[in-house]
Amino acid sequence: MRILSIQSSVAYGHVGNSAATFPLQRLGHEVWPVLTVHFSNHTGYGQWRGPVFDPTVVADVIEGIGDRGVLDTADAILTGYQGSPGVAGVVLSTVERIRTANPAAVYCCDPVLGDVGRGMFVLPGIPELMRDQVIPQANIVTPNAFELAYLSGHTTDPGKDDPTPFDTIEEVLAAADRLRALGPSTVLVTSVEHSGLAADEIAMVAVDSVGAYEVRTPRLPLSVNGAGDVTAALFLAHLLTDGIQEALARTASSVFAILAATLAAGSREIALIQAQDEIARPACEFPVNRIR
Repeated sequence: MRILSIQSSVAYGHVGNSAATFPLQRLGHEVWPVLTVHFSNHTGYGQWRGPVFDPTVVADVIEGIGDRGVLDTADAILTGYQGSPGVAGVVLSTVERIRTANPAAVYCCDPVLGDVGRGMFVLPGIPELMRDQVIPQANIVTPNAFELAYLSGHTTDPGKDDPTPFDTIEEVLAAADRLRALGPSTVLVTSVEHSGLAADEIAMVAVDSVGAYEVRTPRLPLSVNGAGDVTAALFLAHLLTDGIQEALARTASSVFAILAATLAAGSREIALIQAQDEIARPACEFPVNRIR
């Protein structure tokens, strides 16, 4: 499979394309990473160096891929953080171009907006742009629970202090259905908490036109950058080759293995390389339950 991935990049650590590219390659897929920024490290450190690329530079790199005569053969487009309307415009025009040449191509959007405990961390106007213009063009979206609450209208202004946006799994499913009504056929919700979970559990929920599925994994005592980028990449790859239920099982298993290795190493950066065997051959040790 050929995947065009338009995301940020860091020299040290693993976020954006620096988190998504290697897992996709480890699964045997061809990846064309297009960078929107190239920083020394992720911004969670509070200090970083490197450029933010102008949208015209991003568009020019994509056009260069087109010059090689291969852009229109992409099977999928993957995007993460879109920091400006200009980058979003480049993404949407690229998706339209590829789909015109290859109607079977899919667009997977990880709508990076914010998180529980942090609130929105993107520029004003980006959440509305994502909801109103980008999400309707996506086939697959992978929000965390906080982002789902905003994009679905469940909560119009999620706060930093909300412990969880959803009380029940039924509320999660209703929100996923509203998001699917905007255009995407498949929704993967990460970092799901609800009243049906044990205190030491956290869940992922995947919903499409056929059904809804949940997988629960142990909650690990760490918070890291890049795990969502890996999750979106793995789910996209497995969904297109294995179907939604198997994709959920494989993604949850690999991500848990990466996070467990990160915790064991005491690292601030996800242990992507150390856990590569669990990416290539996930144990699928966590059952996937059909909940609708």
